[in-house]
Amino acid sequence: MTKNPVSVSDINVTIQADEAKAISPDLFGIFFEDINYAADGGLYAELIQNRSFEYSSQDHPDWNFFTAWELLQDGGSCRLALESESPIHPNNPHYLVLELEGGTCALKNGGFAGIALQAGESYDVSLYARTLAGDIDGLKVRLEGRLGENLGEVALGRPNAEWQKYTATIQATGQDTFARFILFIEGAGTLALDSFSLFPQKTFHNRPNGLRADLAQVIADLEPKFIRFPGGCLVHGDGLENMYRWKDTIGPIEHRREQPNIWNYHQSVGLGYFEYFQFCEDIGAKPIPVVPAGVCCPNTGAKYTGRWEEGQEGLPMDDMPDYVQEVLDLIEWANGDPTTTWGAKRAEAGHPEPFGLEYLGLGNEDRITPVFVERFKMIYEAVKAAYPEIKVIGTVGPRPSGFDYEEGWKVAREFDLEMVDEHGYKDPEWFWENLERFDSYDRSSPAVYLGEFAAHDMGRKNTLRSALAEAAYMASFERNGDIVQLASYAPLLAKNKYTQWIPDLIYFDNVRITPSINYYVQQLFSLNAGDRYLSTDIASGDAGDKLTLSCVQDSDSGDIILKLISRADEPLNVSIKLTGLESIQAIAQCTVLTGDPLADNPFNNAFRDELDTLPQTMEIQVSDSFVYAMPAHSLSVIRIKSQGSERQ
Repeated sequence: MTKNPVSVSDINVTIQADEAKAISPDLFGIFFEDINYAADGGLYAELIQNRSFEYSSQDHPDWNFFTAWELLQDGGSCRLALESESPIHPNNPHYLVLELEGGTCALKNGGFAGIALQAGESYDVSLYARTLAGDIDGLKVRLEGRLGENLGEVALGRPNAEWQKYTATIQATGQDTFARFILFIEGAGTLALDSFSLFPQKTFHNRPNGLRADLAQVIADLEPKFIRFPGGCLVHGDGLENMYRWKDTIGPIEHRREQPNIWNYHQSVGLGYFEYFQFCEDIGAKPIPVVPAGVCCPNTGAKYTGRWEEGQEGLPMDDMPDYVQEVLDLIEWANGDPTTTWGAKRAEAGHPEPFGLEYLGLGNEDRITPVFVERFKMIYEAVKAAYPEIKVIGTVGPRPSGFDYEEGWKVAREFDLEMVDEHGYKDPEWFWENLERFDSYDRSSPAVYLGEFAAHDMGRKNTLRSALAEAAYMASFERNGDIVQLASYAPLLAKNKYTQWIPDLIYFDNVRITPSINYYVQQLFSLNAGDRYLSTDIASGDAGDKLTLSCVQDSDSGDIILKLISRADEPLNVSIKLTGLESIQAIAQCTVLTGDPLADNPFNNAFRDELDTLPQTMEIQVSDSFVYAMPAHSLSVIRIKSQGSERQ
């Protein structure tokens, strides 16, 4: 962009459609990390908490194996114990044992801060049970409202001496946000129980073991071109034993290995690799799984020691060949024919066709040490030898500058990586000051994925000011879309009262969802993306540091999409001239997000269903040369159709 000295009230923009460059068609996507209860108690639709009695103080200092459960007794005596001999599966080692002396006792589970039931909806119930001694007369499940009212119940039958899965369906007769699950047991004897589940049949795309329908839909409404998962710091974990191992997250639920979450809660891994890939497919997003680069999180143990960025350890070199094979097996699982070893396991899970994996993230915010580089090199070279078509995304540390950033880029250039993952959490001013950051990037170097970025404002709040700063930065992504090929805000989800990190893109509780102001910026860019960047000259004078823009074209429709971002305190008159076009339609769609720059996401104050600041769409008159009155503190997206455009 060139700038000439003119007055603020006379801003001239020239768009040259005949001077364009190809940019990434996959630029805007999302990053999902299991932080802020994003998975269990969030996107994953399971309603029972601690369903396999695998919680412990390693998850949270106040937790134990019985957390979220309560023993109720009625006319009998009953004792609880935890056992690990002869479990359902070695990956699921603990189970509950009840000793009954006669009569009735019951187990209650309140879910994740209550179980939200919808009247008339059906819920699948399941659990594993076996009788160890004596005579257990039968099992019955009831769903109760907060006042004890019966909202539906079903008998499960009489357990025998072997582990057996008992299933049934309950249709809720009433609605309650704080319902609870109760299992009634009658008889005298000893009973083993494990792997409970209460699952709504109505999930996103009606998938068994699927996703919470409304929350998944809000994510789908972003129309992301890709999903990066499952983290983040979650991937390399709080120590080597806590690294995220993808093979532990596939197969039957009762065969998956649960583990502590680095963010101080628990991963049931019910939302595992199959479910992640399936969600990508359901919403038309490319999967970008991230695997550890053979090292654990640099912040391992820091919450206890206070020594941050000093805890990185590498897998023993003797273990690395097996780990390298684990990464190669992931690619075979995703893309292999059903006749291959791991492609067959994907097919057995219900997906015989390959998932079409293109990208693989290797590492996340790692310290670029000799320990890291040695292991990264082993994995990278093995992947490229076996699967040269896979685009490997490297890491350049947690910040957009500094030692790890510089060393990470050296490694990327040395190995000739396809792409690196840059991160940046800064205040809004930093984003405005760095709009030309990528203009000077070497086009012969690896491409850039902005895997995590967000403007942190006023003590990490979601303000319009932060959203507009992100919009300005994203406009620079489009201008540099030949080198900046992927970008995603972080974090994506946050549960009310259960957050470890703010700000976030989407806030929710068990029944309500509040997208942030920043969500609407991400959505406007994603829904109005293009694959060609049109040359743009702006003469803005005194408004040069208050106004930025980008202009792209969608080749499929022919639409010209102009995005203007202003942080000026006053409206701006922008004279726009379009050149190099045959003809355009006289009416364009214009969507505007504007308001008080300090407008705050209501989640931070009082949880509400709607924001005060929302995008508004209207029609405006356009021509080859027109004037647009741009509101103060605003993002405007003007979509101009060419004559004969496919999108009418």
